[in-house]
Amino acid sequence: MTHPIIPQIIELADPLAKELKLEIVEVVFQTNKQPPILRIDIRNSNQETGLDDCEQLSRALEEILDQKEVIPGSYVLEVSSPGISRQLLSDREFSSFKGFSVLVTTTTPYENHQQWRGRLQGRDTETVYLNQKGRTITIPRQIIATVQLDG
Repeated sequence: MTHPIIPQIIELADPLAKELKLEIVEVVFQTNKQPPILRIDIRNSNQETGLDDCEQLSRALEEILDQKEVIPGSYVLEVSSPGISRQLLSDREFSSFKGFSVLVTTTTPYENHQQWRGRLQGRDTETVYLNQKGRTITIPRQIIATVQLDG
Protein backbone atom coordinates (compact mmCIF):
# COMPACT_ATOMS: atom_id res chain seq x y z
CA MET A 1 0.00 0.00 0.00
CA THR A 2 1.28 3.43 -0.95
CA HIS A 3 1.71 6.01 1.80
CA PRO A 4 -0.86 8.86 1.47
CA ILE A 5 1.91 11.50 1.40
CA ILE A 6 3.44 10.08 -1.83
CA PRO A 7 1.20 11.96 -4.34
CA GLN A 8 2.09 15.28 -2.67
CA ILE A 9 5.80 14.43 -2.80
CA ILE A 10 5.57 13.46 -6.49
CA GLU A 11 3.73 16.72 -7.21
CA LEU A 12 6.66 18.66 -5.70
CA ALA A 13 9.47 16.45 -7.03
CA ASP A 14 8.30 16.00 -10.63
CA PRO A 15 8.81 19.62 -11.80
CA LEU A 16 12.23 19.74 -10.10
CA ALA A 17 13.24 16.50 -11.80
CA LYS A 18 12.02 17.71 -15.21
CA GLU A 19 14.00 20.92 -14.78
CA LEU A 20 17.12 18.76 -14.24
CA LYS A 21 16.15 16.54 -17.23
CA LEU A 22 15.42 13.63 -14.88
CA GLU A 23 12.47 11.32 -14.45
CA ILE A 24 10.97 10.09 -11.17
CA VAL A 25 10.75 6.29 -11.40
CA GLU A 26 9.57 5.39 -7.89
CA VAL A 27 8.84 7.04 -4.55
CA VAL A 28 8.69 5.03 -1.32
CA PHE A 29 8.16 6.36 2.20
CA GLN A 30 9.31 3.82 4.79
CA THR A 31 7.64 4.81 8.06
CA ASN A 32 8.73 1.59 9.79
CA LYS A 33 12.28 3.01 10.11
CA GLN A 34 13.51 5.51 12.72
CA PRO A 35 13.80 8.13 11.39
CA PRO A 36 11.48 7.40 8.42
CA ILE A 37 13.16 7.08 4.99
CA LEU A 38 11.89 8.81 1.86
CA ARG A 39 13.47 6.99 -1.12
CA ILE A 40 13.18 8.44 -4.60
CA ASP A 41 14.53 6.55 -7.61
CA ILE A 42 15.34 8.67 -10.65
CA ARG A 43 16.46 8.09 -14.21
CA ASN A 44 18.33 10.32 -16.62
CA SER A 45 16.89 9.47 -20.04
CA ASN A 46 19.78 11.17 -21.92
CA GLN A 47 22.67 9.33 -20.27
CA GLU A 48 23.50 6.97 -17.43
CA THR A 49 22.10 8.29 -14.15
CA GLY A 50 25.01 9.59 -12.10
CA LEU A 51 25.79 10.75 -8.60
CA ASP A 52 25.53 14.40 -9.74
CA ASP A 53 21.93 13.78 -10.87
CA CYS A 54 21.05 12.32 -7.47
CA GLU A 55 22.79 15.14 -5.57
CA GLN A 56 21.14 17.91 -7.58
CA LEU A 57 17.64 16.54 -7.11
CA SER A 58 18.28 15.73 -3.46
CA ARG A 59 19.37 19.30 -2.66
CA ALA A 60 16.49 20.91 -4.58
CA LEU A 61 13.87 18.56 -3.15
CA GLU A 62 15.15 18.71 0.43
CA GLU A 63 14.80 22.49 0.39
CA ILE A 64 11.21 22.47 -0.88
CA LEU A 65 10.10 19.59 1.39
CA ASP A 66 11.45 21.42 4.45
CA GLN A 67 9.98 24.73 3.28
CA LYS A 68 6.50 23.25 2.74
CA GLU A 69 6.78 21.05 5.87
CA VAL A 70 5.39 18.07 3.94
CA ILE A 71 6.91 15.49 6.30
CA PRO A 72 6.50 16.23 10.01
CA GLY A 73 9.59 15.64 12.13
CA SER A 74 12.92 14.28 10.99
CA TYR A 75 13.39 11.92 8.05
CA VAL A 76 16.13 10.65 5.75
CA LEU A 77 15.95 11.54 2.05
CA GLU A 78 17.58 9.04 -0.32
CA VAL A 79 17.74 9.86 -4.04
CA SER A 80 19.22 7.12 -6.18
CA SER A 81 19.19 5.33 -9.50
CA PRO A 82 16.93 2.27 -9.64
CA GLY A 83 19.86 0.09 -10.71
CA ILE A 84 20.12 -2.55 -13.39
CA SER A 85 18.60 -5.51 -11.53
CA ARG A 86 15.50 -3.50 -10.76
CA GLN A 87 12.18 -5.30 -10.78
CA LEU A 88 9.36 -3.51 -12.62
CA LEU A 89 6.06 -3.35 -10.76
CA SER A 90 3.93 -0.30 -11.53
CA ASP A 91 2.31 0.87 -14.77
CA ARG A 92 4.53 3.95 -14.53
CA GLU A 93 7.67 1.77 -14.45
CA PHE A 94 6.49 -0.32 -17.40
CA SER A 95 5.92 2.91 -19.31
CA SER A 96 9.24 4.48 -18.23
CA PHE A 97 11.29 1.43 -19.22
CA LYS A 98 9.58 0.74 -22.55
CA GLY A 99 12.30 -0.22 -25.05
CA PHE A 100 14.69 -1.43 -22.32
CA SER A 101 15.99 -5.02 -22.17
CA VAL A 102 14.10 -7.06 -19.59
CA LEU A 103 14.11 -10.58 -18.20
CA VAL A 104 10.65 -12.05 -17.60
CA THR A 105 10.42 -15.09 -15.33
CA THR A 106 7.21 -17.13 -15.23
CA THR A 107 5.86 -19.26 -12.39
CA THR A 108 5.29 -22.17 -14.78
CA PRO A 109 6.80 -22.88 -18.21
CA TYR A 110 5.13 -20.99 -21.05
CA GLU A 111 5.79 -22.21 -24.58
CA ASN A 112 8.61 -24.38 -23.17
CA HIS A 113 10.37 -21.43 -21.48
CA GLN A 114 10.35 -20.14 -17.93
CA GLN A 115 12.56 -17.13 -18.71
CA TRP A 116 12.17 -14.68 -21.57
CA ARG A 117 14.56 -11.92 -22.62
CA GLY A 118 13.65 -9.08 -24.92
CA ARG A 119 12.91 -5.37 -25.24
CA LEU A 120 9.89 -4.30 -23.26
CA GLN A 121 7.06 -3.09 -25.48
CA GLY A 122 4.55 -2.64 -22.67
CA ARG A 123 1.74 -4.38 -20.86
CA ASP A 124 -2.01 -4.31 -20.59
CA THR A 125 -4.35 -5.90 -18.06
CA GLU A 126 -3.69 -9.43 -19.36
CA THR A 127 -0.36 -9.51 -21.21
CA VAL A 128 3.28 -8.34 -21.14
CA TYR A 129 4.69 -7.66 -24.61
CA LEU A 130 8.35 -8.16 -25.52
CA ASN A 131 10.24 -7.64 -28.75
CA GLN A 132 12.70 -10.42 -29.61
CA LYS A 133 14.64 -9.61 -32.78
CA GLY A 134 11.67 -7.88 -34.38
CA ARG A 135 9.13 -10.51 -33.27
CA THR A 136 6.49 -9.67 -30.64
CA ILE A 137 6.27 -12.15 -27.77
CA THR A 138 3.13 -12.09 -25.60
CA ILE A 139 3.27 -13.53 -22.08
CA PRO A 140 0.14 -13.82 -19.92
CA ARG A 141 0.48 -11.67 -16.78
CA GLN A 142 -1.19 -14.29 -14.58
CA ILE A 143 1.85 -16.60 -14.88
CA ILE A 144 4.55 -13.90 -14.57
CA ALA A 145 6.65 -14.09 -11.40
CA THR A 146 8.98 -11.13 -12.13
CA VAL A 147 9.89 -8.62 -14.81
CA GLN A 148 13.26 -6.97 -14.23
CA LEU A 149 15.72 -4.83 -16.14
CA ASP A 150 18.34 -6.93 -17.86
CA GLY A 151 21.92 -5.80 -18.43
